[in-house]
Amino acid sequence: MVDGTADLRLRAVVELAQALATEQTPLAAVRAGARRARLAMDASFAAISTWERETGRLRVLVNDGELAPGEEPEPEDESYSVHDFPEIVEFLHGEWARGGEPHAWVETAEGTGASPGGSSWGRAAALRRRGRGSCVVAPIVLHGRAWGELYVARRAGAAGFDRRDADFATVLAAVVAAGIAQTERLAEVQRLAFTDPLTGLGNRRAVDVRLDEALERHRSEGAVVSLVVCDLNGLKKVNDRLGHAVGDRLLERFGSLLSLCGAMLPGSLAARLGGDEFCVVAVGQEADEVVAAADELCRRAALLDVGEGVACGVASTGDPIGPVRSARRLFRLADAAQYQAKALRAPHPVVAGREGPEDPVLRLADTPPAQDSDRRRLRGHRR
Repeated sequence: MVDGTADLRLRAVVELAQALATEQTPLAAVRAGARRARLAMDASFAAISTWERETGRLRVLVNDGELAPGEEPEPEDESYSVHDFPEIVEFLHGEWARGGEPHAWVETAEGTGASPGGSSWGRAAALRRRGRGSCVVAPIVLHGRAWGELYVARRAGAAGFDRRDADFATVLAAVVAAGIAQTERLAEVQRLAFTDPLTGLGNRRAVDVRLDEALERHRSEGAVVSLVVCDLNGLKKVNDRLGHAVGDRLLERFGSLLSLCGAMLPGSLAARLGGDEFCVVAVGQEADEVVAAADELCRRAALLDVGEGVACGVASTGDPIGPVRSARRLFRLADAAQYQAKALRAPHPVVAGREGPEDPVLRLADTPPAQDSDRRRLRGHRR
């Protein structure tokens, strides 16, 4: 019986690979992958989602099989904050950093699953809400980085998944990843134009586009626009003492934390500006919500194994910072706040405009640097 099951599963893997080899677009590969995985695992439902690091969302691309109310085969806007499902982030850096490999895990509606770090209450609740009894979650990995996940579920009352099913799902996810990679090359060209290659976050070009759009909304609708600028402390020491490979891992790890905390601000963009500088652009959230996310980032960064935490500055049109007519002005204010945070070694973000008319951040933003050789000249004065 075991040999027969193994033969069936081997055949299913071969058929999945053959089906994916004929697809021409990433979405078509995802669609075929979800359907074939559902059938191979004798499941009632399957979905494939992608982790959008720059927004901190797990976005569903395809739902296949028996759909619950509100689910659509190819949803336009079904996504979940990775802040609610942190295992996709924490598993990568907790397990892979110790030399492990990505593997699937089982979750149950009763909350007895085995996700990294313990059962995920979010997934257990989702199973109960949708009339499903158990699921397998398998990371989909492209180019050595988490791309998303294959999610396969059985209806309530059906036999639950076990460890062997999780191992099989791990293989299926790897085959799906290969199929997606095959069709992704052309789309990758456009994506990389707006993505930092090391961290997977947005790049400076993406920030410029998003800020221009955001400030147009601010002018036309009064939408609050906020900018968090972060400087990762101690990167040079890490590079000098432990090597640039460790420094790159620190940048990647911090990028994941930035994505995780940025997910607290729906619709925000997390980006790496270059070197050890990062930022978050948020539109529509209250200034206090943005400060809370920045504070969470500072707290998490201080717990990293290497580095010396992060200096964060926040500038928001929701605070008394005066008129903001350009991205340059917002950057100068956020830069000045970050400069102040670094000078004070502040464990929490410094926020522009919150100390009254004599706020030192506002004065600094409007004062040209004393020497052109200052490494940390304010961004607005560098242009």
